[in-house]
Amino acid sequence: MNRSAADDAAARSDGGRPPGNRVSRRAAAFDSSGIRKAFDLAARLPDPINLSIGQPDFAMPQAARDAARAALEAGRNGYTPTQGIPALRDRLEEQVRRETGQSDRRLCVTSGSSGALVLTLMALIDPGDEVVVFEPAFVMYRPLVEFLGGRVVPIDTSPSFRIDVDRVAASIGPRCVAILLNTPANPTGAVADAATVAALARLADQRGVTLVSDELYRSYCYDAPFASPAPHSENVVVIDGFSKSHAMTGWRVGWVHGPPAIIDACTMMQQYTFVCAPQVGQWAALAALDSPMDAPLSECRRKRDALMAGLRGHYDFVPPGGAFYLYPRAPGGSGQAFAARAAAEEKLIVVPGNVFGAADTHFRIAYTVDDRTLDRGIAALVRLAASAG
Repeated sequence: MNRSAADDAAARSDGGRPPGNRVSRRAAAFDSSGIRKAFDLAARLPDPINLSIGQPDFAMPQAARDAARAALEAGRNGYTPTQGIPALRDRLEEQVRRETGQSDRRLCVTSGSSGALVLTLMALIDPGDEVVVFEPAFVMYRPLVEFLGGRVVPIDTSPSFRIDVDRVAASIGPRCVAILLNTPANPTGAVADAATVAALARLADQRGVTLVSDELYRSYCYDAPFASPAPHSENVVVIDGFSKSHAMTGWRVGWVHGPPAIIDACTMMQQYTFVCAPQVGQWAALAALDSPMDAPLSECRRKRDALMAGLRGHYDFVPPGGAFYLYPRAPGGSGQAFAARAAAEEKLIVVPGNVFGAADTHFRIAYTVDDRTLDRGIAALVRLAASAG
């Protein structure tokens, strides 16, 4: 096919570079995430108070470290079956059957929960399809949907961050293929209750759309038991992983489970993308399953409570029931302006709310840091609130 003059002009619109050096329009449509920008800013500041990093501050379980070391020594460094090593997959499938009461669910071990999310959306979305997303939302959701040619239908959950199932029903149009649920939620820490997740599962089945449940923070529920929609429908797709629950963010081991047609599609597409999850990480994850995590999770609850106590009366926020984030309203009304002022005046790094959706009214604090950093952060935040008038 011959290129038109308009095609050549578009190709050269990025500073006059010849077509061979240009990036795709798909890639050019995206910017570095606001969280990555916060990381970069923290790297440039001397002794910053970094409350932007969404990862555990406790150690990976000793048994998992030992298993990783043993796997290395045994030469377990090659490819694994695409769907994961049998020992890990069997343990996870047993756990899923026990929790859901469903024997026909398929499971695929993935390269992190992000890999599971990518594969799931690839399996569901055709260009022009719609996905319902609850905002504020995890930073990857909108870009991934749009990357695949889909369209996000956002539902603003503020100010309570609770999900209104009637609003969800009204948002499902003829091109809707999925509802993307994250509970406990990043960035708000909101936890959907059992009645809500059951109602969402029923609604998805009634409308013929797939409910995708991102449950990466499920072990961080402080005030009520975690509730998954999966036991209420065989059609729910669940995304999970070891990054947050066992402090294994860098090992990239996640998994996805759900109805056979979707999980088989995910497995097939993993063959052509990620190939498999890292083998050493899979052996570490298998050992992590038997490691008690009560102590570090109790520490996270303590830090949450300390942060809320320190900021109460200075900031307006909804107490988070889970995850490890606090999402206060920004003094002055702009999360972006507040984050810039916090960095300039206090060397405090937080993530503005416009990273997570259309609204720029809040900012995110990640409180899984050592006590000294948390105390410095609370003091800085109190000073910033006072100086805002």
